[in-house]
Amino acid sequence: MISIGAFFLASLLLLVIILQVRAYYILKRQNSIITQQSIEIQKQNEVLARQNQQLNDLNVEKQQIIGVVSHDLKGPFNRIFALMQLMSMSGDNLTDDQKEYIGKIHQIAVDGLNMVRNLLDSRKIEEKVLDLTMESIELEPFVSSFVKNYKNVADRKKIELHFKSPDGVMVVADRLYLNRILDNLLSNAIKFSEQEKKVTVSINDNKDNVLLTVADEGPGISEEDQKKLYLKFQKLTARPTGGESSTGLGLSIVKTLIEKMGGGISCKSQLGKGATFTITLKKG
Repeated sequence: MISIGAFFLASLLLLVIILQVRAYYILKRQNSIITQQSIEIQKQNEVLARQNQQLNDLNVEKQQIIGVVSHDLKGPFNRIFALMQLMSMSGDNLTDDQKEYIGKIHQIAVDGLNMVRNLLDSRKIEEKVLDLTMESIELEPFVSSFVKNYKNVADRKKIELHFKSPDGVMVVADRLYLNRILDNLLSNAIKFSEQEKKVTVSINDNKDNVLLTVADEGPGISEEDQKKLYLKFQKLTARPTGGESSTGLGLSIVKTLIEKMGGGISCKSQLGKGATFTITLKKG
């Protein structure tokens, strides 16, 4: 007769076998589910990869279209701008109304050129193809010439444009991109200022660096707007006072360009008390 101990061991062994068989089928079923899930994930990854490639292709196409259109628009705007300057220089025989119309066309040309330049600069920044040519620049004559070029734009809005600078201040910068930085800061100061206000450009030679400041007496910038000053395509609360256009790209471009040259930008402003933008440049 089979002893109770042997029967117990046989029963235990049978139970272990049953549990192992059950575990095997559970594991097999789980592996089948995991395999099926892996196949589904792989399919989804393939779909996402195709969608990402399509988005990349569309983005490249968009950038190419922006580049071509912006570049093609730059020529006509330059010619309009040059013609308006010639007409302004020989405008002694023009009536006041004609002079006003010429001034408006001139402003449109300036706005159009700035918009095209901002789009082209933004494209270069996105494609990381900014080529810097750093050189020593005497800042006073460079900025003085730039301010004089903006005098007609300021005069048309009856804005006083002032420039203060010591002589002999040298900086190390890219001449082209320093021009674009000044272009954006000064055009913004005039664009957002009411008539009979002042815009002041000043240079301060510090021990370690040079500060170039553009200050206006415009509506100022709220604390909330200051948080998104340098983001792309941001429309702030303040609006141009003379119907000028704004892409929302200018300050984003300024920040990128000045940082590429090893400098920085800051803004001090209160609502109703104007805004002061200061860029820091390396000393020459």
